[in-house]
Amino acid sequence: MSGGESKQGRKQAFFTRILAYFDEYDKILIVGADNVGSNHMQKIRIALRSINAILLMGKNTMIRKALRGHLQAKPILENILPYIRGNVGFIFTKGDINAVKKLVDENKVEAAARAGAIAPSDVTIPAGNTSLEPTKTSFFQALQIPTKINKGAIELISDVQIITEGTKVGPSEAALLQMLNIRPFKYGLLPETVYDSGSVYDASVLDILPEDILNKFSEGVKNIAAVSLAVGYPTLASVPHSLVNGYKKVLAIALATNYTFPQADKVKAYLANPTAFAVSGGGKGGKGGKGEEKKEGGKGKGEEKKEEKKKEEKKEEKKEEEDEDMGLGLFD
Repeated sequence: MSGGESKQGRKQAFFTRILAYFDEYDKILIVGADNVGSNHMQKIRIALRSINAILLMGKNTMIRKALRGHLQAKPILENILPYIRGNVGFIFTKGDINAVKKLVDENKVEAAARAGAIAPSDVTIPAGNTSLEPTKTSFFQALQIPTKINKGAIELISDVQIITEGTKVGPSEAALLQMLNIRPFKYGLLPETVYDSGSVYDASVLDILPEDILNKFSEGVKNIAAVSLAVGYPTLASVPHSLVNGYKKVLAIALATNYTFPQADKVKAYLANPTAFAVSGGGKGGKGGKGEEKKEGGKGKGEEKKEEKKKEEKKEEKKEEEDEDMGLGLFD
């Protein structure tokens, strides 16, 4: 009788504890706990404490029963019930749920491929020397993997994918990977669902960065603007483009006719004398220097160089004329 009372007491204590967590915390990460050992689970618990998060595991039937009995006080918890299936746990936090997911993703351990297990990722054996004796070629032949013997050892001719994600690991693949001392898989808690103040969504949403959202929004605005311009229907996205295109047309008319306006005057002045703008843009900073030397001395360094160049060109022209005269005098 005392044993039954203690068991009932433990259940009631568990109900009280889990309901207190659901009342206190508005952010919950539901995680899958398959292939996670007790030692690994304890390490994850300790790591979560550093970011003020709590991991709670329990029987699904007991958790559902506790939540159903608490729906009158907090009806919004009904959104979690459909996701309490399989081997799952609950991580409660008041902080950043992204930080919780990041920590969970980082806490994984390597594991060997076991026959009959579902592969969490693709497995590829790299090309090269395997250090296995030629007597082991039968394992490779069973999996139709091309090999050759090089320096008394089996060598793979090319990279070979022997396991595909989501498929069962066969006994031959498991044995071969064990011989090659390859531990291809990493196991840990798997983030599945997020509960945030009543909203429930897939944990993969947390992988979306702010930059990704901005890029998608920018692409959408561009598409709206393109459609609006194509059909001639003005929208907030297309108005800036329409104004720019209209300005270009008015400017083209002003350049082709005598009509002008302040913005067109600058363009006309530039087209009439481009060199004037190049000279005016040559001075940097206006700290006296070159500009003042030009005013005081009458000529800047740029003009002195131009005059020297002209003098050299005149000398060369005179020389060519003299050579031509000498040539005519000799052969006439």
